[in-house]
Amino acid sequence: MTLPPLDDIVIVVLGALVAGFVNGLSGTGYALAALGFWLHAMSPLTAGPLAALCGVAGHIQSLPRIWSGVSWPRLWPYLVAGLIGVPIGTALLDRVQVQPLKLGVGILLIFYVSWIAFMRRPPIVRGGGRLADASVAFVGGVMGGLASLSGPAPMVWAQLRGWDKHELRAVNQPFNMSVLAFSVITAGIAGFLDRTFFLWAAMCIPSTLIGARFGLALYGRINDLQFRRIVLVMLGLSGATLIASAL
Repeated sequence: MTLPPLDDIVIVVLGALVAGFVNGLSGTGYALAALGFWLHAMSPLTAGPLAALCGVAGHIQSLPRIWSGVSWPRLWPYLVAGLIGVPIGTALLDRVQVQPLKLGVGILLIFYVSWIAFMRRPPIVRGGGRLADASVAFVGGVMGGLASLSGPAPMVWAQLRGWDKHELRAVNQPFNMSVLAFSVITAGIAGFLDRTFFLWAAMCIPSTLIGARFGLALYGRINDLQFRRIVLVMLGLSGATLIASAL
């Protein structure tokens, strides 16, 4: 099998390193960071499942760090609803075109970053209970199956719930890991995991693990405000790059 061009390899491996760092630091956001790089070099049919696989690899490395803080009564509605949504997203995967996806992901990133940046004290939503949590998780599951973007909806919802960085991570990381692992399985069943996918995976997983290691080390040394600012800067840069390339 012919190797991709060197400049594409550099972009993809760098994207895996950056996304691994974001994932290790925040417990989410792998695809948000990676797709800003990867969609320059590969189709969304490869990029979506690849982001899911690499995201799972990063989660496995850092999951022991947060496992003791997991609240199962809070987590299970996310897991059930998210896993239901994954096959629906996967069924839509072969209908996605590169340019609209790049633009859409870029706008989503900018919207997310802007919302968090300007709503420094977002309203706390205490109502809705598990049904509201499950509804948000279902959206995350669909987006996870479609483009490995399982994180944004639960992340925003966690902010509205008023959780700190530890509570947020104790839900989002197991949720994202489960949704992304299932999306890899559904993509494989749908026939999207070809030789190109496995070639890119062999290049990206090591870089992901290295980036996640550095991100996890930094996570233990920062407070909530620093945590938010670092992640926002990195995701904002990825979103701007995606929008510019799509236009």
